[in-house]
Amino acid sequence: MSAAPTPAYLSVERGMEFIGDTHGFLSLLQTLHKTLATDIPEITRLLAQNDVAGANRLLHQLKGFTPVFCVDALVEEVIAVEKLSKQGPAPDVRNAFATLSPKLDQLRDEVRAHLLTHQYSVD
Repeated sequence: MSAAPTPAYLSVERGMEFIGDTHGFLSLLQTLHKTLATDIPEITRLLAQNDVAGANRLLHQLKGFTPVFCVDALVEEVIAVEKLSKQGPAPDVRNAFATLSPKLDQLRDEVRAHLLTHQYSVD
């Protein structure tokens, strides 16, 4: 049996360093998983309706999670898209989020895999 691939976007080391204990880390990771599962499609929906302000609220919340759980490159991209969503035109924000969204989907998959290896619920 081969080892799980190294996550591209999830930084377990960063999260553990920030939170300090395994139970707290896994508990917050569950929250991140739920947030990503609901917010990614909701941001897409809001942007399709040109509701950049609504998308910004969710992106701002997501921006708070990324420095705790993610590698620097993803943190920087989330910050850039959130900043653009504060005042950028809807088409630009939509395009930027369209580039970011698959990475957030992969992050959600990486979080799910990590939770499952520790027998934590992902529902």
